[in-house]
Amino acid sequence: MLFRRLVWCALLVAVAVGSLQWAVQRWQAVPIILAAEAFEVQKATMPAAHAHTPEDAAHAHHHEVDWTPADGVERSAWTWIANLLNAFALALLVFVAMGAWAWQRGLSAGTWQLAAAVAAIGWLSLHLWPSLGLPAEVPGTEAADLRLRQLWWLVAAGSALSACALVAFGRKPWRWPAAAAWLALPFVIGAPQLIGDPLGAFSGEAHQRLQQLGHDFVLATHVSASVFWLSMGVVAGPVFKRWLAPSLDRSAGTAAQPTGSLA
Repeated sequence: MLFRRLVWCALLVAVAVGSLQWAVQRWQAVPIILAAEAFEVQKATMPAAHAHTPEDAAHAHHHEVDWTPADGVERSAWTWIANLLNAFALALLVFVAMGAWAWQRGLSAGTWQLAAAVAAIGWLSLHLWPSLGLPAEVPGTEAADLRLRQLWWLVAAGSALSACALVAFGRKPWRWPAAAAWLALPFVIGAPQLIGDPLGAFSGEAHQRLQQLGHDFVLATHVSASVFWLSMGVVAGPVFKRWLAPSLDRSAGTAAQPTGSLA
C-alpha cells in the first residue's frame, strides 16, 4: 500500500515539476542548443564531404542514418517525456529521503522545511557540485573521454550526497570535518579535462559565437536546475504531508505495537 502510494505521489510530482522544467528549457536552453547545433551540423558534414576512403564514407553514412526525433513537435514531445522520467526518478529519491528522516527523527521541523532541505541537497549534490568540475557544454564542443567524465560525475555527486547524509544523520562532532573531506574528494582527484581548445575545430566568427553560446548555456542550465529543485521542494512538501506522512505514521504505529499474547 505504501509503495503504491509512493509511486503515485512521485508521478504527480513528476508531471508538475517535469512540465515546468520543460517550459523553462524551452525558454532558456533550447534556443541556445539549436543555435549551437547549426555550427555542429556544419562541422559534421565536413568529413563526409572530404571522405577519401570507404571507411570514411561508411562512418559518415552511419551517422546519417542514426535516428533522432524530428525538429518541432516530435523533438519537443520527447524532451517533455524525458523530463517527466527524470523528475519521476528524482521525486522517488526525494520522498525516500524525506521518509527516512521522518522515520528516524519525526516531522517536528515540518514537511515544508524537510522538503526544502532535501531539495537543496539534491541541487547541491546532483547539479552544483558536479558542474563545478564539468560545466554544461553546447553541441559541437570537444571534451575529454566520456567514460572518464561520467565516472568523475558519479564521484562528485556521490561525495556530495555522502557529505550531506553524514551531516544530516550523524551525531558525532567529527562528522563536520568528515563531510568536508567528502566534498573535497572529487576535486582532489580532479575532473578530466580536454587538452587544448574545446572549440579548436572552429575559427573566426563561429568560434566566438560558440564561445558565447557556451557561457549562455552554462547560465541556462543553472537556471533550469535551480527552478527544478525549487519546484521539487515546493510540490513535494504538501504531497508528502497529504498522502505519505499519514501512511508512515500508521506504519510506525503498527511496528511499535506489542505482539499479542496467545495465552
